[in-house]
Amino acid sequence: MDPTPQQRARNPWGQGERLRGEILEAAARLLSELGGEEGLTIRGVARAAGIAPASIYQHFADKNALVHGLIEYDYERLAAAMAEADAALPAEQVVDRVRAQMHAYCQFALDSPGHYRLMLNNRPRREPGEPPKGPLGKVILGVTAAFERCEQAGHKLRLPAERSAVMVFVATHGLVALWHASPDERQLDRIEPMVSEFLSLVFA
Repeated sequence: MDPTPQQRARNPWGQGERLRGEILEAAARLLSELGGEEGLTIRGVARAAGIAPASIYQHFADKNALVHGLIEYDYERLAAAMAEADAALPAEQVVDRVRAQMHAYCQFALDSPGHYRLMLNNRPRREPGEPPKGPLGKVILGVTAAFERCEQAGHKLRLPAERSAVMVFVATHGLVALWHASPDERQLDRIEPMVSEFLSLVFA
């Protein structure tokens, strides 16, 4: 066996980003199987993706970089699910569209508990009173925009749109976190109605 490591050929134009996406997809599958990031390794992700570990290092310097890439990937998936739920309803149903977004958020959190814990446990540091940063901030911006549409359609809010979005988001997250802390299949059907109750409290 040749002791000199073979250098992987440079990917054709556009193939590098595709490989990066395949690595993140493999990491996401593995995380779902493991239930948490503790057992996530470069070698394990490489096996799941069907590639050599060296190929991962071309895109992620170490496990920490891979985990942060996976967090961004999951937030993109969450934002896409919420946007899809919003877009599935008629444009004039502005309140129902906010509700659909938050129900999609709950569904993602309940269907992917390992991913959800990873996302929420690795938030960027911020000072008290600062708006959420990074991908979480982008998700809340989407909810804020939905509340702004409600105001434009004549639905009066008790708080400004941004604060309304944060309030509903925090309440929804708290509800889901409580369920994760003590899962009870009998309580699952109560989550979405309670989210709808949170939402109704925001409107005057």
